[in-house]
Amino acid sequence: MSRTRRRDIDIFNLSFLDVVSCGFGAIILLLVIVKIGEPRVIERLTVDLSGQVQKLEQELFQIRGETSVLNRDLTEKQQQLSVSREKLARLKGSLSDIKGQFANMQKERDAQAIIEGQLYSAQQNLTEEMRRLLKSRQKLSSSRIGGVPVDSEYIIFIIDTSGSMNQFAWSLVLKKVSEVLKVYPKVRGIQVMNDMGEYMFQAYSGKWIPDSPSRRQAINQRLASWRPFSNSSPVEGIEAAISRFYAKDKRISLYIFGDDFSQGSIEKVINTVNRLNRADRSGKHRVRIHAIGFPVLFNVSGMNSNAVRFAALMRKLAENNDGTFVGLNSIRP
Repeated sequence: MSRTRRRDIDIFNLSFLDVVSCGFGAIILLLVIVKIGEPRVIERLTVDLSGQVQKLEQELFQIRGETSVLNRDLTEKQQQLSVSREKLARLKGSLSDIKGQFANMQKERDAQAIIEGQLYSAQQNLTEEMRRLLKSRQKLSSSRIGGVPVDSEYIIFIIDTSGSMNQFAWSLVLKKVSEVLKVYPKVRGIQVMNDMGEYMFQAYSGKWIPDSPSRRQAINQRLASWRPFSNSSPVEGIEAAISRFYAKDKRISLYIFGDDFSQGSIEKVINTVNRLNRADRSGKHRVRIHAIGFPVLFNVSGMNSNAVRFAALMRKLAENNDGTFVGLNSIRP
């Protein structure tokens, strides 16, 4: 019994030692193998990962650069879009204004066509009226300038100083002013204004010029070279003269020399003058309005209607304000 048991123990011990030795050997071999191969693998892995990191960093920088370019382009496009929208808004506004102007012009053309037709008829009637008046006055002395009443103690000249009058009729204007002054040998006051209401002598603005031979000579001399601005409408001068010099204790004669009334309402002017130049209890007006029409524009193409409007306005003002309108048939002195 005891021999058998000892034998079994010996066999176990040898096997155990063999197994343990082999296990330690294997572990040592593994350690040797791992230590030999580890640096190369780590180095290779390190190199591979560094290359990838650099590549990724380069791609990141490139993407960032492209992003900056795209952002800059986007900002420029947005600015261009904003500018384009502003231009579009302005163009829409301009288009709306143009459409409005076109519609107004169309209405004005239609109205102008109607007015031209009416003016043509009026011109025919006025031409006949002017011929009749001139024929009836051919035998009168020129010193009486068509039989104009000379009962006033104050006289005011409203003279159109526009280019057409200065260029074509000024010599005749000088002559007619002299004729009017001769009709009034002695008055208490004289005044000379242009159709805009500007005074010939600024020292006498708003005041009467005392009458004397030297004053009359000074008026004629100054008138020869007098060229203030004019808009070819006597309305401003008429209203300024009546507003400033109208007085219940004075008899005034207003002489209007002109050739043109290009714009404005005839009816409005007549109503304004009626309000300013009120009649007294006897029905007479304190300011007589006389007018002399110079036929300058009848020889200018397309300007006949302005001359007709002037004649119509002056004829009505003279009729309403105890005066006389004379339409000349020539601009020769």
